[in-house]
Amino acid sequence: MTESGRRGRPRRAEVDESVLKAATELLLERGYTGLSPDEVAERAGIAKTTLYRRWPTKDHLAVAVVARLQAGDEITDTGDIRRDLPDYLEKIAAGLNRMRAAGRTDDDPSAGTVAELVAAAARHPDVGELERDLYARRNTLARALLERAVERGELRADLDVEALFDQLAGALYYRVLITGRPVGRAYAERLVDTALRGAAREKR
Repeated sequence: MTESGRRGRPRRAEVDESVLKAATELLLERGYTGLSPDEVAERAGIAKTTLYRRWPTKDHLAVAVVARLQAGDEITDTGDIRRDLPDYLEKIAAGLNRMRAAGRTDDDPSAGTVAELVAAAARHPDVGELERDLYARRNTLARALLERAVERGELRADLDVEALFDQLAGALYYRVLITGRPVGRAYAERLVDTALRGAAREKR
């Protein structure tokens, strides 16, 4: 019922939020293979057709869930790149670990839902575009940390910021998708320490 006592359609934002909340819960409970759009619609209390108009496949819905989960990630700039960069990489690692562990009760080191999302981008060009846009927005903010560190003189003036960030973020994905080894704060700090040894401005 509406506040005035009349029955009315939920606003689009309310529908989206109820669907994504239900989809997030189901994805984390059962993993990618257990994410059923029909069950999500039932949990959200909407018609299946309403859900499929917004997210035509499970792949589209899964990407929307990841975007929702990442929306709360903040990038802190304290003015100390050796503190801020590991903080940010740790958040990436936490997201990867959450997707890797989704729907599991064991210690399987394989990539899980992370790999499924990569495959989804190959299955649907528009999903691939959505994923690229999602990471481009977030990574632009992260690269700005490095650019400001260059401006402050913490890092070399000729530093290739884009290449350095690709090395750091790419290492996390390689570790999850290929090696299956753990990623976390300690690994993030190792990555940053190794990368910044060659990027730090020489002291005179």
